[in-house]
Amino acid sequence: MVMNRLPLPTLLPGVLAVVAAAALVLWIRSDGNPLVAARVPGLDRQPLLAPVPEEPTAAPEPGQARMFDGRPSALGGAWPGFRGPNRDGIAPDEVRLARRFPPGGPPVLWVVRMLGPGHAGAAVAQGRVFVLDYDVAAEADTLRCFSLDDGREIWRNSYPVVVEENHGRSRTVPAVFEDCVITLGPKCHVASWDAASGRCRWIVDLVAKYRAKVPPWYAGQCPLVDQGRLILAPAGEAFMVALEPRSGKVVWQTPRLANWEMTHVSVVPMDFAGRHMYVYCASGGVAGISADDGAVLWQTTAWVGKMATCPSPVPVGDGRIFFCSGYSAGSMMLQLLERQGRLEPQVLWRLKPRQFESEQHTPILYQGHLYGVRTAAGGEQLVCLDLQGKELWNSGRQKFGRGPYLVADGLLLALSDRGELILAEATPKAFRPLGRFQVLPDAVDAWAPMALVGGRLILRDLTRMVCIDLAERR
Repeated sequence: MVMNRLPLPTLLPGVLAVVAAAALVLWIRSDGNPLVAARVPGLDRQPLLAPVPEEPTAAPEPGQARMFDGRPSALGGAWPGFRGPNRDGIAPDEVRLARRFPPGGPPVLWVVRMLGPGHAGAAVAQGRVFVLDYDVAAEADTLRCFSLDDGREIWRNSYPVVVEENHGRSRTVPAVFEDCVITLGPKCHVASWDAASGRCRWIVDLVAKYRAKVPPWYAGQCPLVDQGRLILAPAGEAFMVALEPRSGKVVWQTPRLANWEMTHVSVVPMDFAGRHMYVYCASGGVAGISADDGAVLWQTTAWVGKMATCPSPVPVGDGRIFFCSGYSAGSMMLQLLERQGRLEPQVLWRLKPRQFESEQHTPILYQGHLYGVRTAAGGEQLVCLDLQGKELWNSGRQKFGRGPYLVADGLLLALSDRGELILAEATPKAFRPLGRFQVLPDAVDAWAPMALVGGRLILRDLTRMVCIDLAERR
């Protein structure tokens, strides 16, 4: 066999590359600069993690607020954060809602176009609508403040951070506490802003300060303000922390739990056995943390989501907590028990994915029943369950994709991810739709949580936000 020979000019660069690589290896193994050698955690006699600095070291610098011609509304009411005033997906009965849509659909009060691609829902307080957006051109997380009256922008402020497109960028709902707006950005930057002026009071990078790990589809944890404290779960060197909203000062922090990491879940408050606590689903299990001092009251590995855990825990009373997730995780009911002063969790029952699971949104407990969209196997049906896990009804051929839902004035408001709004009775007796309307024509991924204030429903798809009037006309 005759083999083709490469000409010398072609062969020479390859030979030189091999020689150079061999020389580099020999130099690294010698007494050369040891910092060039690859580190293997645990084998180089270095700590696996450097000590956590007292103050954040890599937080970006916020800019100056830009002011616009919008004005706050005089309309009362608030939706101050994720899942509403009580963090349960239920709107206060402040305005009677219409039981039917008019022939042309509910009135559209205003539309904001050209939001950065994302799924961040709105918080509403003091006549202002707050949305954590992403400015693609400026490469910056941007908190935007709009008027509830007409959608005109009042102010915006931002800090620089590069966030690549990954099913959108922004994910979270701000938390409004008195004159503070708290945001948690896609890459785990937490900031406190003045609600009226847009001035940034402080900003903390959870990755730099607590060695948090940004989840695969960016942070989905919505900040919680409870009992005057900002509660976050970095799930890093600190599992959970409590901060003062205005100053960012640490009140308490819970040490790392095993190797558990941050998920897309939000922290949920609950009470049991005379103790106020915060429940969080991390990558390796669930823990209940004391609201008083950050102590671990209980923990379990009985519930671990798969691939991406998004829905938050749902306390249903008497120490019971409902968990669900998507990607074949199914769902589970946990029971807390008090024994000799200690809290112990035990599993009451589990449901298979085809019975109930949810990829994105948190089910709603309303009058002793659970309502949610089952996303298993492309079903995407609205479902009602009792607290023993029995299915009472489903929406049949009416599909919702991965869209949001809430309860208001005895009604279920559910948005399909294609932008169709469904109005139905919130009853365990049967699925009783009252109307439907395409409120977001040509919608793309209408996944963001909704907000309802004074009969005004705020919802969005990937790049638009719309406010419609659902109040009953007399």
